[in-house]
Amino acid sequence: MNFKKSFRKALLLVAVLTLTASMTACGTKGSTGGGEGANTPAPSNAVNNKENNTAVQDGELVPEEGAELLVWESREEVPFTEEIARQFEEKYGVKVKIEEVATTDQVGKLTTDGPSGLGADVIIIPHDHLGNAAASGLILANDVFAEETKKNNTEASIIGATFEGTLYGYPRAAETTALFYNKSLVPEAPKSFEELIEFGKTFTDKSKKKYALMWEAGNMYFNYPFIASGGGYLYGDNGTNKDDIGLAHEGVAESMKVYQSLAEILPIKSGDINPDIKRGLFGAGDVAMDINGPWEVAGYKDALGDNLAIAPVPTVNGKPAITFSGIKIYTVSSFAKYPNAAKLYAQFATTKEAQLLLNEKIGSVPTNLEALETDQIKNDPIVSGFAEQAKNSEPMPSIPEMANVWAPVNAAMADIWDNKTDPKAAMEKAITQIKDLNNGLAAE
Repeated sequence: MNFKKSFRKALLLVAVLTLTASMTACGTKGSTGGGEGANTPAPSNAVNNKENNTAVQDGELVPEEGAELLVWESREEVPFTEEIARQFEEKYGVKVKIEEVATTDQVGKLTTDGPSGLGADVIIIPHDHLGNAAASGLILANDVFAEETKKNNTEASIIGATFEGTLYGYPRAAETTALFYNKSLVPEAPKSFEELIEFGKTFTDKSKKKYALMWEAGNMYFNYPFIASGGGYLYGDNGTNKDDIGLAHEGVAESMKVYQSLAEILPIKSGDINPDIKRGLFGAGDVAMDINGPWEVAGYKDALGDNLAIAPVPTVNGKPAITFSGIKIYTVSSFAKYPNAAKLYAQFATTKEAQLLLNEKIGSVPTNLEALETDQIKNDPIVSGFAEQAKNSEPMPSIPEMANVWAPVNAAMADIWDNKTDPKAAMEKAITQIKDLNNGLAAE
């Protein structure tokens, strides 16, 4: 199967569905989440899977007596989880405790907290972390609900939730980054970074903490357009070849010059930019534009109301900005004390109704096929904005070696931004470090 082709095909489906919709209706939509039949597993005879301690009786998965669950959730998405946990408790009588843990930290935290019994029963994994978690034996397969999950969700999300032929995840949202902008400050989004810089020269005033654009300049996730738009990539063969690292191509260095030029309108060290600072300034109208993901939509809507708009990331040297795309999935911990209840929760929290609730609360893009067909999604201009960018997005690799990329490339980005280091030299250093990590050697 051609991973990239399939992923793009599915994302294109999202784009087509949303871009053909009205651009006028947006906002709350009467979703209740977790409706009737949402918890029904795939038809099956009684099953007793001793390895996973899974029991299905009369077509229904039964939670263990006295079961209680711990669920980790990122701060931005707690409002959704509080509501879906309340509905789950009401339906199954299983108590759910929620702890705030950043999504990107959950696999690492499960590695240490799982064996000691302190880990969550259900965690959220960005799909690029799946291979590492599965290969390490940290998560259980999605077995009971596998057929239902495959039938109800986009092909791209199923690919993202699968590792080496086994479905592990319960997809809940598709993501990519795009350009958020405040229409009261920028009536029309810039098409290119050159255009954005020209605006910035008239708007940025460091003494007043006003900036035309602010984004996490030291984080590879948000800076992938400056790698991919120049022909670069992380791993070759559609993200599966750990020995082919494409960070030092000639085109990458040229794109990185655009990245460096943005320091003129954002004269701040990369380490001084974090989500909280950026969120506060953008919400207060002191930052005109922000490259970010759908998890910020709810908060930004509260702050800006109808002045919030979404557009594609500006072009890089005249080429479309290629962003990362990913799938957020629930998975069940291998250390879960109550795996039946945990699987029920993961399924319950990813149904059509649950994904529409997540969209309502957070602004996420569903993976559920029926949810994508609803007016709630097709008429949402915010979702449409992300769908437009999704046309020029690439899936993050999900092989375990993906975990070895972040620290070296983040360090390279910071070095290029803060110290004006030659981009090619910085990326070649990162490649050496990644290869050392991939080969089990300590990076210098």
